[in-house]
Amino acid sequence: MARLKYWQAINQALREEMARDEAVCVLGEDVGAPGGPFGATKGLLDEFGAARVRDTPISEATIVGAALGASMTGLRPVVEVMFLDFMTVAMDQVVNQAAKVGYMSGGHYRAPMVVRTICASGRNTGPQHAQNLEAWLAHVPGLTVVWGSNPADARGLLKSAIRDDGPVVVIESLAEWSRRGEVADDPDALVPIGVAAVRRPGTDVTVVTWGGAVHRVDAAAAALADEVDVEVIDLRTISPWDRATVLESVRRTGRLVVVHDAVAAFGAGAEIAATVAEHCFGDLRAPVTRVAAPFAPSPFPPQLEAAYLPQPGTIADAIRASVLQGVR
Repeated sequence: MARLKYWQAINQALREEMARDEAVCVLGEDVGAPGGPFGATKGLLDEFGAARVRDTPISEATIVGAALGASMTGLRPVVEVMFLDFMTVAMDQVVNQAAKVGYMSGGHYRAPMVVRTICASGRNTGPQHAQNLEAWLAHVPGLTVVWGSNPADARGLLKSAIRDDGPVVVIESLAEWSRRGEVADDPDALVPIGVAAVRRPGTDVTVVTWGGAVHRVDAAAAALADEVDVEVIDLRTISPWDRATVLESVRRTGRLVVVHDAVAAFGAGAEIAATVAEHCFGDLRAPVTRVAAPFAPSPFPPQLEAAYLPQPGTIADAIRASVLQGVR
């Protein structure tokens, strides 16, 4: 085991997969000599050469379109879209092309490509760089969407995504970029796609979360440890999400709180809440609660962004209210 920062774990995953499979290549803005805008591709150009580590123009549509063509003709490209917000510039290539090529060709073509993109929520980057758009992407059949909350999962999910035969969007958290954690030395240690992680077992209430909100949820659960036994589930894969783990937990606890940094309206939390209502209605001892951002763009000032995102105190209040409301 090695103790790595979040970005170092991503870098290690890329290096290991490029060494394992010559079909893996990297494309994006400044991914070569600069090592990417945030350092995740540092050293790859020197180790694997310019043929496999390619700088591109500042055009997300071009980057993703080139990767799609490469993936359909034998390569396994990993592209970097600097911010999750900029995925909107490449939505035709992602949604109308990559996600559908398998369906439209009757399975004759596949698109084994990865789009790495960074969510800068919580880093005071403003309305155009801090959006949590995972629900946009999770809505599209043919796309897999994953989001690791710690170094080990960031590494393991990226490696699984690279080995997957369909297009995968890997979201990374800039707010966790320097967070350290234990990471396996085994190059074949993967985090399976579609499998959630129970971060904290509990019996009183189920809290489902992912991405940048995971550590704030954990802090809230720790603060409530003397009064509420909270089960925390880190979804890890947004689509396809691990319904079995969530439903089993809710059937035991009888309560569900969903926490995410995206706006509540039409967010992934609504899908989880609806699924639980459909399959666990008779088990619920309290209404499902969502804790999320308000229906407004992410503000730039640090004080306003802190108020905009779910914080441990707000999350703890929602958990406590769910338990008190559900006493019977």
